[in-house]
Amino acid sequence: MRLSRSFLPTLKETPSDAQIASHRLMLRAGLVRQTASGIYTWLPAGLKVLRNIANIVREEQDRVGAQEVLMATIQSAELWKRSGRYDAYGPEMLRIKDRHERELLYGPTNEEVITDVVGQELKSYKELPQILYQIQWKFRDEIRPRFGVMRGREFYMKDGYGFDIDYKSAVDTYRKMMLSYLRTFQRLGVRAVPMVADTGPIGGDLSHEFLILAPTGESGVFYDGALDTLDWLADPVDVDKSEDLEKFFKNVSSYYAATDEKHDEKAWESVPAERRREGRGIEVAHIFYFGTKYTKSMDITVAGPDGTPVHPEMGSYGIGVSRLVGAIIEASHDDAGIIWPDNVAPFKAAILNLKVGDETCDTLCEALYNKAPEQFLYDDRSDRAGAKFADADLMGHPWQIIVGPRGAKEGKVELKRRATGERFELTVDEALAKVLSA
Repeated sequence: MRLSRSFLPTLKETPSDAQIASHRLMLRAGLVRQTASGIYTWLPAGLKVLRNIANIVREEQDRVGAQEVLMATIQSAELWKRSGRYDAYGPEMLRIKDRHERELLYGPTNEEVITDVVGQELKSYKELPQILYQIQWKFRDEIRPRFGVMRGREFYMKDGYGFDIDYKSAVDTYRKMMLSYLRTFQRLGVRAVPMVADTGPIGGDLSHEFLILAPTGESGVFYDGALDTLDWLADPVDVDKSEDLEKFFKNVSSYYAATDEKHDEKAWESVPAERRREGRGIEVAHIFYFGTKYTKSMDITVAGPDGTPVHPEMGSYGIGVSRLVGAIIEASHDDAGIIWPDNVAPFKAAILNLKVGDETCDTLCEALYNKAPEQFLYDDRSDRAGAKFADADLMGHPWQIIVGPRGAKEGKVELKRRATGERFELTVDEALAKVLSA
């Protein structure tokens, strides 16, 4: 993409109503614009980030055998009345009526819809387990939306649902999702620590929140520093073997991690002092087993092994995709702007032409750009060099390929790594190889 032709409206001044870093930087870097309270239009660069995150989520869900569906955003109120949640959900649900006075709602979540669909189609235990997910827009009418996309009213979310014949199988599904999430966050380039969460009246310990560590997080967190170095992609796990999933889950659970609400001082004291870590965390995902809560209330059964009707066991598995954009920025930025992880960035690199109109610079920049135009943002504007450096830092490209007249004559460029500030003088081929292999 050529910056001179891009719809990438950056701002020099910080909007007065933006209270946290991610909100300020998303507006300044031209990722989003507000259209109503808690509702945003995603501009081209922001949409690229949103899609990059969604694609990684999708790939890791597919990897453990989940299947993607796409449910409607508008739901029938009758489904929610069947489950008993329509009146109980509260004012966060946007209730509407169509021209025929039929009661509808803009979906805040999708347990009722997916339970109804599965109940219509699956008849036997032989058709289980099933894991179905979607990446779709949701709406919750927050009483006080704030912090940009971190607590908006309309948001983009991966919501998944497991259906199993018994508790043992549901536990396997839960552990598959735990593995999938840890792999997802590792590929996104962020640390997201799994914390045991409250299961409410259902009880048990099959509920985990995933929190990205960031100073502006809403929750205090305590965790074993050994979690910082664990490579969730290193050891193969056969997701079709219960024993592999159990071993993986025990490994994760052996490291202490908790929020301030569930902090166990005695367990914390058992963690070696040099490995104790404290900080703040932003919740970006939640996995939760809730058994037959919806299949019973909506009277959904399948034939069990002996022919007796059985209510399938369920769990729900959510990741806040749009919330992740803000959370990643909160965890990865400096005074100059965003620092995107490589797999998330809208562009791998910005090509900065420091002397537009100079034949040697122009020719070299064009040759670089044409190697991967979909991955490079070419700053071909006639602006001064300082403005180009400032915008490149603000937008957070992982690499900057800096082309000036002196180096261009020698066939060399300066390559800057945004995250560390390191600079390298390289040939064009060396710079391309370093950027494209990252």
